Amino acid sequence: MANKRHGVAVLALALALAACGGGKEQQQAPQGPPSVGYVVVRQQPVTLTSELPGRTTAFETSEVRPQVNGLVLERLFVEGDVVRKGQPLYRIDPSPYQAQVASARAALTRARASIASSGALARRYGELVKINAISRQDLENAQTTAQQAQADVAAQQAALRTAQIDLARTTIRAPITGRIGRSVFTTGALVSAAQTDALATIQRIDPIYVDIQQSSSDLLKLRQQIMSGKLTRDGNARVKLKLEDGSDYGPEGTLRFADVTVDPTTGSQVIRALFPNHNGLLLPGMFVRASLAQGVDQNAMLVPQRAVTRDEKGNATAMVIGADNKVQPRMLQTSRTIGDNWLVTDGLKPGDKVIVEGGMMLRPGMAVQGKPWNPNAPAAAAQQGNGAGAPAAQAK
Repeated sequence: MANKRHGVAVLALALALAACGGGKEQQQAPQGPPSVGYVVVRQQPVTLTSELPGRTTAFETSEVRPQVNGLVLERLFVEGDVVRKGQPLYRIDPSPYQAQVASARAALTRARASIASSGALARRYGELVKINAISRQDLENAQTTAQQAQADVAAQQAALRTAQIDLARTTIRAPITGRIGRSVFTTGALVSAAQTDALATIQRIDPIYVDIQQSSSDLLKLRQQIMSGKLTRDGNARVKLKLEDGSDYGPEGTLRFADVTVDPTTGSQVIRALFPNHNGLLLPGMFVRASLAQGVDQNAMLVPQRAVTRDEKGNATAMVIGADNKVQPRMLQTSRTIGDNWLVTDGLKPGDKVIVEGGMMLRPGMAVQGKPWNPNAPAAAAQQGNGAGAPAAQAK
């Protein structure tokens, strides 16, 4: 019985040793090159956009001021309403100006009456001078008096017109169509034509301007790139807005012009865009961020941001599958981000295979097994969940 138990123990020990030996051989079995995902660099046209700060400005602004002196008898609008061009806004006491119109009309009547008498006298003297009944000097004096009477009529007509204009100005009308603000002066206030304070302000906000600030150095660089042919102008020149709360303003705007001067205190230049504002959501003075297309790079090279790392000096680097499927490091120059991609200006050429996935533990010269990277593959999704990177970018 003892011998039987001893045999079983020996057999079990032999099996355990065999199992350990097999595991060791399995661990020592050679592995193939690591698998990595790559993207092939290619040139493509990309619209370059910039997001810049801006302020909204009314399309038209008019400060309502009196053009005659007097007491405000009535305010004819509701503050905050939309007023139309020519709509009455205030009524100033018209009594003094009505009296001026009556006086000017009477003076005109008197001047016209003197024309008749002086004209008749000049004609009569003309007949008498032919028979030498009067001197020629008397005729000339009569003719001069008749001409002066005609000039007086013209002067009185102008005075009457001036009085009528002043009378009409006692009703202050809206010079433009727009939304009117609060009334600074109330009924009973004494106003004058020379005052500096406006009675109210009208602003037309549909459409509305957005004044965008861009540094003069960036604009200079952009112009140089366009002149050299590296960039071409975007014919659409569309602009998008983000509001103060970060939400997108739906309607797109169009670029109107860039200011011809640079602000010496800020070193920036104003670019003006025009936006529709049918619902009145945009108000003058609001802070917004404008995204505008500044040019098209016809030969742009985009690389996913997850494929680019930084060395200890802060330089951008990437791993490329080179000859014989071996890893090669590349030093890159990047100018900006476009979506989830870097715009690479130097360090790569079309056809390079940039490693996007599986490159964390790679060393230069290592052989790898590459396959096209699919951002929707499960492995990529798992790495994204572990913080390895983001999906490939779509160029704007």
